[in-house]
Amino acid sequence: MTQGQEGLWVLGYGSLIYKPPPHYTQRIPALIYGFTRRFWQSSIDHRGVPGFPGRVVTLIPYEDVISNTKYLADVEEYYHSHGDGNFKRDDLTTLGVVYYIPPKYADEVREYLDVREQNGYTLHTVSVHLYPSDSQNAELGESLSHLERDSATGRQVLQTTVYIGTTDPSTNEAFVGPENIEDTAKVISTAVGPSGSNYLYLKMLHDSLAAMYTDGEFEGDKSHDRDTYLDVLMDKVEKLIA
Repeated sequence: MTQGQEGLWVLGYGSLIYKPPPHYTQRIPALIYGFTRRFWQSSIDHRGVPGFPGRVVTLIPYEDVISNTKYLADVEEYYHSHGDGNFKRDDLTTLGVVYYIPPKYADEVREYLDVREQNGYTLHTVSVHLYPSDSQNAELGESLSHLERDSATGRQVLQTTVYIGTTDPSTNEAFVGPENIEDTAKVISTAVGPSGSNYLYLKMLHDSLAAMYTDGEFEGDKSHDRDTYLDVLMDKVEKLIA
């Protein structure tokens, strides 16, 4: 999240996509370059309990992917077109959303998110490429006019901070990856926590992202594919439940 005189911008790539923060007035699809989304973060406060942790998403940065052979093998499995050994940073894209919070609610929302995003998550700064609708461009044109456009994508780039569960065990004891997708599916199919079933977390995230494509909310380009990893995981979990 980023706060300025115009208010607060909050980036979501997991549960914030389907369970937004309070008081938002705008919701804009955004692409995060150089990261991939994985269910490699354990959860004992939302979708699991200490005796049976669930699994929730985090972002794995490109630098970690290329420096760890297990990470790289997992990522290349779900990015079939890049399995030539020349995996580049911008080959990793993750679809998320940013929310705009008016100034008078900024402190309240920040405190809310600090409580919600616990269990291993810390704040980091990332760049996101915005994909506003025509109506949002008209409404937010002046407030977004100061943002630079990326020379390759032509999209306005917003610098913001986001909650990520890093791969560093010294700061994030909840990180469990790289985990075999079959094992992840088994956990998600049975884990339950204070916020509900782990399966429901996955399903709401998967369905919300799918709707962004089918409903035309996200009008991306051919360089960004659907999240194959998420599709495969969803299929495996539903087969286990069935």
